[in-house]
Amino acid sequence: MFLLLYLFWGLLWMDSNFKRFVEVGRVVLLKTGSSAGKIAVISEIIDHNRAIIDGPTTGVPRQSFPYKHLILTPLALTTLPRGAGSAVIRKLMEKEAVVEKWEKSHWSQKRRALERRRALNDFGRFQVMVAKKQRRDVVRKAVAKAKKAA
Repeated sequence: MFLLLYLFWGLLWMDSNFKRFVEVGRVVLLKTGSSAGKIAVISEIIDHNRAIIDGPTTGVPRQSFPYKHLILTPLALTTLPRGAGSAVIRKLMEKEAVVEKWEKSHWSQKRRALERRRALNDFGRFQVMVAKKQRRDVVRKAVAKAKKAA
């Protein structure tokens, strides 16, 4: 009986939709504060509302931060011990190239493009509109040529 319950709960755990967990070593994206938009690492879990984060390579100071102001990323430092200091975190982040992985991620690239788009002035938005029109015209002509050939 105990074995059946154990297997049942094991199967439930395997079918979980959740992939990112709050854990020591999880790389997080900060939503608010002076370091908003930067990444950091969870170095210690305080309670069910807060964790100590540190981002020695990204300029985020070691501090207590509420989970509701963090976004969990798929990246994690797997060998980070609990309560590790800034030096250990810096060494592991550089060894595992976390910042480079983050910069190459599609998520980070979309955030940068959105920030660039938001920073445009009126003339910049006009230039984007003209470029879209030119691209649309080239595509339209290519499709018409392909239809004619077929």
